Amino acid sequence: MAQQPPLNPGDEAEPGVPGTGEDLCPDCNGSGKLDGADCKTCGGTGKVTQGIGGG
Repeated sequence: MAQQPPLNPGDEAEPGVPGTGEDLCPDCNGSGKLDGADCKTCGGTGKVTQGIGGG
């Protein structure tokens, strides 16, 4: 079984979990950079995994 990458601080769940989806990082607006360095919220990817829907 493949090892999943570690979650970034902005992720709410592992990628591929039902009821989740990718979204632009709210801190760097999808650029992956913040103040000239990799954004810590998304780990420099520009994306976070968040729960979708609502309840």
